[in-house]
Formats: sequence, structure tokens, C-alpha cells
Amino acid sequence: MNDVIIIGGGFAGVEAAWQAARLGARVRLYEMRPVRQTPAHRTDKLCEIVCSNSLKSDEPGTAPYLLKEELRRGSSIVMEAAARTRVPAGAALAVDRHKFAEFLTERIEAHPNITVVREEVTRIPDDGVTVVATGPLTSETLTAEIMRLTGDGQLYFYDAIAPIVSADTVNTEIAFRAARYDKGGDDYLNCPFDEDEYARFYTELINAKSVPLQRFEETRWFEACLPIEELARRGVDTLRYGPMKPVGLRDPRTGRAPYAAVQLRQENVLADAYSLVGFQNHLRFGEQARVLRLIPGLEEAEFLQYGQIHRNTYICAPRVLAQTLQVRERPTLFFAGQITGVEGYVESVASGWLAGLNAARFAAGQSLTLAPSKSATAALARYVSGADPKTYQPANITFALLEPLAEEHKRRVRRKQDRRHLQVELALKEWDAWLDTLRPSPQFA
Repeated sequence: MNDVIIIGGGFAGVEAAWQAARLGARVRLYEMRPVRQTPAHRTDKLCEIVCSNSLKSDEPGTAPYLLKEELRRGSSIVMEAAARTRVPAGAALAVDRHKFAEFLTERIEAHPNITVVREEVTRIPDDGVTVVATGPLTSETLTAEIMRLTGDGQLYFYDAIAPIVSADTVNTEIAFRAARYDKGGDDYLNCPFDEDEYARFYTELINAKSVPLQRFEETRWFEACLPIEELARRGVDTLRYGPMKPVGLRDPRTGRAPYAAVQLRQENVLADAYSLVGFQNHLRFGEQARVLRLIPGLEEAEFLQYGQIHRNTYICAPRVLAQTLQVRERPTLFFAGQITGVEGYVESVASGWLAGLNAARFAAGQSLTLAPSKSATAALARYVSGADPKTYQPANITFALLEPLAEEHKRRVRRKQDRRHLQVELALKEWDAWLDTLRPSPQFA
């Protein structure tokens, strides 16, 4: 079996390396940090989380759950790390970001089939099987090389990071513990607003000064991760129907739902830090401190991390990729992760899982494989390879991307939620059968 080269030590790259190594490939995993840092990373750890520590919903019957469950059944190393470093987050799967990155770095560096190379890659090798999984923060030099190979102009969007506060500076006489609709018990801290407090906060937020973006670029935001100040400018109640929605909560001081609420999610196992859920922003640091301390319960908050903004690069994948995540015109080259246009940690893991599997099969002279059609993994592969190139945008996993239920199932199951549970059940049944076809290989264990 030939070597497999993986470029990028994030979620997709680490998963691709692990899966290729499990199949017996000798893997060289290139990570440019700490030789060269990115605008958002702080350490040299593999899979360092720079945005939210949440991997989204893990509630059965949802599309994000289906994707996670497929990966768990497929022996994903990233999902194992998430299980081992999980912190309370209601129905969501959240991790201690430092322990998570440490676990994965140790496991990858200890694998006998994987060699981690700490250097910046500026040119994609002409020979050998390569998976490019450099993520949205690809260096400028490598971005130029990728665009030369894919033949496309550079696509991008701006993304923002949420702030983190020290737990012991949150006023728990105001902030109360609960999860919306009691899903997860009391895993979140909730900062409640009355109408006047919300009006003052809203006014100060929309008038706060932001960090300027590149003047020569059009501002493009990922709709599912809009900065709170951009979201607020869409209307005075937009936040109350978004990240500050009070539904499913009851303020114990009043016995009623607050007018609005900010939720804080535990950041680590020690529970000494909390992130502001959905509060990614690109305000100046001084402005963040001033405005966010208007949140009831955060008047004296100490900020361990301020919100930040970074530019995400991705390719127009439908023009170049097959469903195997292989470049159509260059079969030894694969792409995986956010650079393909999937958005989200687990979505990146899934594309890395599939790319690593197929890269190892190609290196061993075996035929490539497609994920089963009902699966969430297949849905993502179909999207990045088959969406309209003219309107291509990053996407999270949703039921809209999944293969729809057959008419016979729709007639038999009427309720929307029951249909979704059935869709997940059928997809996992097909996924398990497919995995069984792969496991006869002695390396796949």
C-alpha cells in the first residue's frame, strides 16, 4: 500500500488520517502550527477548537444526531474524543476544548502508522495519494496553490467567535440554572432580561463599534453563525427569536418566562469558564466588555476570551469533486472538511472520515466506495459534489439534505417528528449494513 498524505491537522484531517491508518495505510499528517500560526489558533494541538465548544444537538431523531451516530458506529476517533471529554450542555454535545485537543494529539502522535510533520505545505504533491483538509484558515500560499488546481476563484465568508467569561464572575443571584424545556436539566446558566433591560442592551449593541473588515472585499456572512450585532440590525426582536429566545425558560425570581435571555454553556470539566451561546461577534474588545456587561448577571464579568472574527476560505466543490470526495480530473487528490463547503465540526469529521476511507482504498488499489444513500454522510457528499456551482454556499447537515422518505412511509407515518425518527432509523439500518461490507478487510477493525 502506498503512503497517504494528509494536509491539515483539524477535525477533517485528523479523522482522515485515523481512518486511513486503520485501513493499513502509512500516513503522513502535515500540520503547519506552531511553525506558522493562523489568525484564530493559539496552540500547536491538533483539532484545536477556535469557535464554540458545542458539536450541536445529540438528540435522537435529529439530523445532527444521525451524523454523529454514523460516525460513532464507524469508529470515529473525533467522536471518541468528544465522548471522553464531554461537558454538560443539555441536548447538545459539548466538550472541554483543551482536553479534547490533548486527547486527539496524543492518540494521533502515538499511532504506529501515522507520522505527524510540523511544517507548512505550500505545494500539493504531484505524486502519491493526498487529502487536502486544511480547513477554512488555509494559508495564503497554499490557498493560491489550491485555486490553481481547482481552477476557481477564491470563495470565502466571514465567521465570528463567541466570548467566554470566568464562572466565578457571573452573578448567580440573577443568572439561574436551567435548560430550555428542561432538556438536560440545569446544564445552562441563564441571564434573564426584562423589557427595559433588553431595550437598553439592544440600543447599545447596534451602536457599538466593530472591528473593520477588509475594505476591498464584499462582506459575506454564514447565515447560521451571524454576529449578534449583524443579527440585531435586522430588527429589534430578531435576537429574541434567535440566540436570546426565552421560550422554555422560567425565571425563579418571577415564576415567569423572561422577556429575553442569554444562555451560558460550560466550557470545561472544571466548570470555571462559560461561553455565551450564539453570541459570536466582531465588536472591538472594549466595546464588547461595555455592552456585554449590560447583560443581567454579567455586570462584573471577567472575559477570558473576547469574540473575534476570521475569514473562512472554501472551494467551489461541485465543479471539481465527485461523491467520493475525489477530484474528478486528478484521482489521487481528495478534499475534506470546511474547505469543501461543509459547515460545522461534525460535518467536517464526516467528510474526513469518508475521504480517509477512500484515500486508503485508492492507495491499496481498491475500488472507491460511496456512503449509503439514506445516510447523513452521503447527503453531505452529494451536496458538495452536486449543488449548483453558481449559488454554492456552505451548509450544515439538515433533513433538507437527506434522501426523503419513500411515499409508503409518508402515508404510514403522519406526524413530522415521527417521520424524522423513522428516517433516522432507516438511515442507520442501511449504514450498519454498509459498514458490514467493509469490515471483512482484516485492517478494518
